[in-house]
Amino acid sequence: MRAQMCSKVCSKVRAHALMGKASRSSRASSHAAQVAAGSRLLETYAGLAQRGAHLFGELLGGQTPKQWNHYPDDDAIDQGTGFQWFYHSHSPEDRPGAFEHGHIHLFARRKLWSRRLHSVREIEFGKLGSGASNPNTRHLLAIGLDAKGVPVSLFTVNSWVTGDLMLTAKTTADLLDRIRLDTGHPDVDAVVESLVRLCRVEIRTLLAQRDSALWAWPTPAVLTNERLDVLSELPICIDAKLAGLI
Repeated sequence: MRAQMCSKVCSKVRAHALMGKASRSSRASSHAAQVAAGSRLLETYAGLAQRGAHLFGELLGGQTPKQWNHYPDDDAIDQGTGFQWFYHSHSPEDRPGAFEHGHIHLFARRKLWSRRLHSVREIEFGKLGSGASNPNTRHLLAIGLDAKGVPVSLFTVNSWVTGDLMLTAKTTADLLDRIRLDTGHPDVDAVVESLVRLCRVEIRTLLAQRDSALWAWPTPAVLTNERLDVLSELPICIDAKLAGLI
C-alpha cells in the first residue's frame, strides 16, 4: 500500500514538474518570438530611415492621402495566405480624441475561416446577427499609426464599419498567430506582421473586450447599430514595448 501511494505521489510530482517545464518552455518561446518580431520591426524602420522613405510613401505615390480613400484601391491581398489589409484615414471630427494619422484594417479571406464556421463556438457567435455587404472577408484588427507611420494604437470595430463580419476572439487570435503577408508592399507587410507578434498578449485582451462589448449591448441588431463603432481600443508605445523585451 505504501509503495502504491509513493508511486502515485511520485507520478503527480513528475507530471507537475513536466507541466512546469512545458510552461517555462512556452514562455521562453513566446519571448523569443517577440524579440524576433521587435528586431524585424526596428530593421524595417531603420531601412526606411536610411532611404529617407516613409512607411506609406510608395503606397501613396508621394501624394497626400485623401480622407476615406482606400490605399491601395482594391486592398493589399496575399492570395497565398488569405490575409489582406488597406490603409485609410478619417476626418478629425469623425474620431475625436484619436492621435492617429490613419489606420490599417486587417482582414482574413474566406479560405482561412470557412471551415471554422461550423464549430459550436462560431455558430453561437453567429447569433449576434449578419447583414454584411462583403461575405468573403472577416475583420481581424485595426492598427492606428501616427504621421511618421509608427503604430500608436490597436482597436476593433463593429461590422457595419467595414461591411463584413467577425469571428470569435479565440478564432481571430488563432488566425493572427499564423499571419504571413506578401502583398507586394514589403515594408507595410513587415510592420503589420511584426506588430501582431510583438503585441500578441495585448491583442488577445483587446479581442476579448470586443466580444464582451458585443454580447453586453442591450438592443438587437448590434452589428448594424451605428451608435456602436469602435468596440475596443488600446494605445501602444512601441519604444516601451521593445524596452520591456531587454
